[in-house]
Order: sequence, then C-alpha cells, then structure tokens
Amino acid sequence: MSMPPLPTRVIPSSAYRRERWRNGNGWTREILRLPAADDWLLRLSIAEIERDAAFSPFPGVERELVLLRGNGVRLRFDDGQCEELRPPCQRLRFAGERALVGELLDGPTEDFNVMWRRDALRTEVLHRPLTGAMHFFVDRGSAWVIHLLGGQAGFGADSGLPAMQAGDTAWLSAGERRRHSLEGGGELLAIRVDALA
Repeated sequence: MSMPPLPTRVIPSSAYRRERWRNGNGWTREILRLPAADDWLLRLSIAEIERDAAFSPFPGVERELVLLRGNGVRLRFDDGQCEELRPPCQRLRFAGERALVGELLDGPTEDFNVMWRRDALRTEVLHRPLTGAMHFFVDRGSAWVIHLLGGQAGFGADSGLPAMQAGDTAWLSAGERRRHSLEGGGELLAIRVDALA
C-alpha cells in the first residue's frame, strides 16, 4: 500500500482545527488527517481533556497517547487494565477498539494523539531533545511527522519551509529518497510512518 499523498509542509499550531467533543468534556485540535476524509489512514491531534470522560472507540485503529501538559491522566480500561500518564511526556499505545475512561489526576491535560489504521500503516513515536542538527530520511514507503514540543527549529533555506515554533508540526512526505536536516534547540516528538506492503 502506498502512502497517501500530501506535500512536505510545516503546519503552524494556529492552523489546527479545534472542535468541541460531542460529550462536552474536552476539545480536539486536529493537526493532520490522511487522506482528508472520514475513512482516514492516519490522524494526528491534540486532546484537551477538561474532566473525566469516556474515549470514543476506533475499530481497526491503533493509537498512541502522549501527555503534553498537565499533571496527568489515568486510563482505565473496561478489561481492568489501568495506566497513568504523568509528566514529562509519558505515553501509552493501545488498540482503538478498547473501551476506556480517562480520569484526570489533578486538573486538565493536553495529550498528543496519534491514530493509524493497523492494516495499512506502522508507526514509531520517539521523544527526543533537539540540540544542533537531526536528520530524517524519507522514501516511497516512509514519511516522518515532527512535532516541536519546545524551542525553535528550521529545515534550512533550501527546503522552502518556514521556521518551526513550539507547538508546530512538520509533515515530511514519502516519495523519492531524501534527507531532511532539522536544526535548532528544544524538544520534539518524531513519528516515523511506514506503509505496509
């Protein structure tokens, strides 16, 4: 399966689409959806959890949740498993079919949410400091997502991409093999996205 087409770009945090949850217990700021339709293969968003709430089910989807801000959230699954995400940037991967409730530990949280169709894609989420330069390689079956947690960064004048500020996200598109060099200082999430054969 090929990666859904989307040109390499930087998505500023001001461009994220913010929507109220149907249950009224939080907000979602959608960063990216591939393809841009209801039957997406990859979706990136930030969840703003304001109070304890059940999570929506997503059959056929894997997801990984990373705590960005706040004192933490407890994920209580219907099968009895209970996990806590605490600062800094603790995370958990789980199947989207599993029923669970998010319980706030001490006030609202913001959580980075990666969701992908398990029959189409494979992902790896890395949490890294940025000190100097980092290099990301893409090819026809692999792309990268870079979410800048803090600091400033840029891909260089020859990339044609704007500088990144804290909260921005870059999509490095799959295609001809290429190296993208990111320079700056701060902290980031780097998400490798591979299409399954």
